[in-house]
Amino acid sequence: MSRAIECIESNRLASYTEKSTRYQKWDADAFVVPPELEGHALRADYERAVRDLFQTYADSLAPTRALVARQAPRRGNESDAAWDRRIRSRYVDACRFLLPAASLANVGVTANARVLENAIRKMRSHPLEEVRLVGEQVKQVAQGETPTLVKYAEAVPYLVETSDELARRSGRTSASTKNDWCRLMDYDTDGETKILAAALYRFGGTPYATALQKVRAASEAERVQLAESLLGRLSRHDIPLRELEYATYTFDLVMDQGAYFEFKRHRMMTQTPQALTTRLGYAVPRLITEAGFGSRYRAAMESAAETYEKLAGFNPHVAAYVVPNGFNRRVLCTFNLREAYHFCQLRAAANAHFSIRRVAFKMYEEIARVHPLLSAYMRLPEGETWRGIEEKYFAAVS
Repeated sequence: MSRAIECIESNRLASYTEKSTRYQKWDADAFVVPPELEGHALRADYERAVRDLFQTYADSLAPTRALVARQAPRRGNESDAAWDRRIRSRYVDACRFLLPAASLANVGVTANARVLENAIRKMRSHPLEEVRLVGEQVKQVAQGETPTLVKYAEAVPYLVETSDELARRSGRTSASTKNDWCRLMDYDTDGETKILAAALYRFGGTPYATALQKVRAASEAERVQLAESLLGRLSRHDIPLRELEYATYTFDLVMDQGAYFEFKRHRMMTQTPQALTTRLGYAVPRLITEAGFGSRYRAAMESAAETYEKLAGFNPHVAAYVVPNGFNRRVLCTFNLREAYHFCQLRAAANAHFSIRRVAFKMYEEIARVHPLLSAYMRLPEGETWRGIEEKYFAAVS
């Protein structure tokens, strides 16, 4: 079901409330068997791999919880339930790396009829039968309320045929290295000047060309003062002015699938994820190894990779169901500085998952390197870096 949710949540103009893998524990049978495997010889291999991952996940909870409990003992008047709530995310955050894409999930969606029509068209054009079936069910329900607005929500030949042809023309997944997991591929070298000029334009009366000329002629001290005027009054919960949207950045990223769960929610970005595979390696949470569960974890991940390759020969889309959250995935994205403020501040926060915190800090570092004047006002936790997070929370990242 999480494969279907990924398609559903790719629609930008909707609101979603999804079951979290951080605070919930999964039952052993909480997974889907893709319809493509009904009656197929590979179904037994698929179920064996998924059940092994769920069993390994269940077995990992006790030792990791015991370790976290020793590190964060119960407080004086704290009940067992309150204590468990306080420490739960710390060990579940590590154990969830074992959960496969086949895991069942729940999501609530709020969308208008036009957005819903487009979502249904995308689902009915999807290569996975599960997603197409969900699309048909959503259409049937929606027709009871808005019959004319979703009447023509059918599969789109353009989406189906273009996807198939470009997949044939693309190359096989190539390995990444530890040093190229976050690459700033492109940015507007004149971005800070454009933003400052746009701010003057908004509150002044001159043409934009005049505002640009003024900023370009300004001394460094005057530019610093302009930046302070634009961003110096921001509090932690304020949203910067829209003029920060005049500078953009393009990143090529490699992150574990668990981090991508968080990343994909930032739909104001333009995101292009590659297919989910096991070919880019996997992350190993340090808590797993410190709890003495490292060899069992690696064995489960390697077994899942072997099953993925078996299934990929039949259908690579179906094979993705067995890929655990710990495996890495490539994502290309483009976004503006205003969105960078939102993403970096939210995902670098102390209460965010450590996988996405690593990504947020590294992206911030790259943005600060090329646009130090305007990125300086981002409010990230002091004294932390992506390297520190990586060393603290990961035994390995690929």
